[in-house]
Amino acid sequence: MKLYSCITGPDDETFCKRVSDKLNRGWQLHGGPTLTFDGRTVIAGQALVKEVEGEVFTMDTTISAY
Repeated sequence: MKLYSCITGPDDETFCKRVSDKLNRGWQLHGGPTLTFDGRTVIAGQALVKEVEGEVFTMDTTISAY
């Protein structure tokens, strides 16, 4: 099955750790990061994808488990 996740949040160490955690669990970056500014804080976004062999995706699949 193919999985997709998009992480967003302030561009800080916590955001980087969340992306790093996914990368270390086998996810891959999907495109480059995106940044925006809300007038006070830089907000980052990063899409990630993962291929899981031998599993079938359903709408009940818990993506965060991977």
